[in-house]
Amino acid sequence: MTGQDTLETGESVRYISASDLRGFVAALFEEAGLPKEDARTVADNLVCANLRGNDTHGVFRAPTYLERVRNGLYAATPRINVEETAFAARSVDGDNGMGAVVGTRAMQEAISVAGQCGTSLVSIRNSNHYGMAAYYVLQALEHDMVAIAFTNSSPAFPPWGGRKPFFGTSPLAVAVPAGKEQPYVLDMAMSVLARGNVYVAAQAGTSIPPGLALDKDGRPTTDPKALIDGGTMLPFGGVKGAALSMLMDIFGGVLSGAAFAGRVGNPHMDFDRPQNVGHLFMCFRPDLFMPMEVFKSRMDDLVATVKRQPRAEGIDEILIPGEREDRSRRRREKEGIPLSTDVCEKLDAEAAKAGLAQLNTTPAPFAGK
Repeated sequence: MTGQDTLETGESVRYISASDLRGFVAALFEEAGLPKEDARTVADNLVCANLRGNDTHGVFRAPTYLERVRNGLYAATPRINVEETAFAARSVDGDNGMGAVVGTRAMQEAISVAGQCGTSLVSIRNSNHYGMAAYYVLQALEHDMVAIAFTNSSPAFPPWGGRKPFFGTSPLAVAVPAGKEQPYVLDMAMSVLARGNVYVAAQAGTSIPPGLALDKDGRPTTDPKALIDGGTMLPFGGVKGAALSMLMDIFGGVLSGAAFAGRVGNPHMDFDRPQNVGHLFMCFRPDLFMPMEVFKSRMDDLVATVKRQPRAEGIDEILIPGEREDRSRRRREKEGIPLSTDVCEKLDAEAAKAGLAQLNTTPAPFAGK
């Protein structure tokens, strides 16, 4: 497949509507053995990431997920168990289900409990890579709730002062509703560079920025393949990022009963065992402290005031966390989602295996057609 447009990596791209891509990916997972509703959840999780411009957590991940399902490393039909451990607390055993399925079930529980109790705490074990972390806290926004999502992940960079991968990039996600203004939506990995970007760069044959990684001998590198081949990423903010990554391992792994201390499986490399990723979700209602309309008004005041602040040289607009991603979503819903040639070919190969039709793409954005 070829296209006229290019991504930042210089790859040619094709465009596809979000609804078509969602249906295509859902069909792949349903053919792999997932129940229809779960297949749709996984597809929605991946396509939501593409819409928000987080392509490293989008349908690029589908072939790896499918391979793990076929090899029995992700349970296609998990028996997810939810245990009430206190009035507003739940413990979830994901039974090695796909991360998007387990995470969505756990967030539904967190929202339900917070609706009744005002707040909730849900710990999850025996889960897997669950895609874009913002996907879960965005669900709470639909119910006017504040949500925080912690997770651990497979080794990506060392503890401060080390040279061997140990802690994960472990993204932290937070969502806070607003009124007329943009809600606050944070989705932040513990590394300067999201690990998915490394795999994308390696596939595209491009380099990564300097100062973000070491090779297997502890030397600085810009070669993503050198990083993948025994190297290590570096945390953002030096010792501060390393400290936060340890906190993510405590909340996601130690507290939940999931794997921790460098024992979480890598979805791309460890095809001999489950990942056993752990998460922790927190939700609460802002109207515990003041009427909801007052809280939203105060949030609107904060957001508007932030955006009015004097701008640094060369800056046209001050954006709040989540605003850039929401603009990407709005644009891609109209123009279609751009997919690289490589991703298209891999998805078409998966369709061929499943006996399904190939992607229905176009070489240019939909706008102006």
